[in-house]
Amino acid sequence: MWSICKKELNQFFSNLTGYIAIILFLLINGIFLFILPASSIFEYGYASLDKFFELAPWVLLFLVPAITMRSLSDEFKAGTFEILKTKPLSSLQIVQGKYFAILLVLIFVIIPTFVYIITIKSLSASGNIDTGGIAGSYIGLFLLAATFAAISLCCSSFTSNAVIAFLISAFVCLILYFGFNAISHLPLFQGNADYYIEMLGIDFHYQSISRGVLDSRDIVYFASIIFLSLLITQKNLHTK
Repeated sequence: MWSICKKELNQFFSNLTGYIAIILFLLINGIFLFILPASSIFEYGYASLDKFFELAPWVLLFLVPAITMRSLSDEFKAGTFEILKTKPLSSLQIVQGKYFAILLVLIFVIIPTFVYIITIKSLSASGNIDTGGIAGSYIGLFLLAATFAAISLCCSSFTSNAVIAFLISAFVCLILYFGFNAISHLPLFQGNADYYIEMLGIDFHYQSISRGVLDSRDIVYFASIIFLSLLITQKNLHTK
């Protein structure tokens, strides 16, 4: 498993792809948080990173599928998957290795944003910020990224075309993140099943953790989607 993980990391950072992913994430968030007036934290009036945690999921919604789309689809396209299967590795170990490599990349993407905490603290009039709320939001952001990664890896296992894998991954992530929230606001479900429909979406649980409260139901929700996505991925590899 770790050999696969190391191989994926070396491949990702052996060219500009890994560095571009990190730079793009920081650049897009930086432009929205510090330059554009409509979303600038300078115009917000509070020493808070709420704007960042509202924007970051939408950036990750496209960034994670872009990072993940070649993980398995390129193996199928180049014919290296057959070579990979000759190694003393099970389908589960292959999936785990690739998934952990993606998680490490996402950690490298998120860690540089800690500089925002220092920036916000320096802008605070009292020098104090809601550390608990920010910590909870970062945990929620990592769980969100991990969920997007599992879904995207699963989608990549269905096709040998990386572009198709990206489009399917982005669509599925969008539906699971925002789709149920949008459906719950339809007049048909108002005052009846709207709350339960909204609970099916990722955004509901992400917002819950972002309040700084770690509810076991939210953790179970994210873990369930990750487990199910990786299980489907393993089954796909096992049948190929």
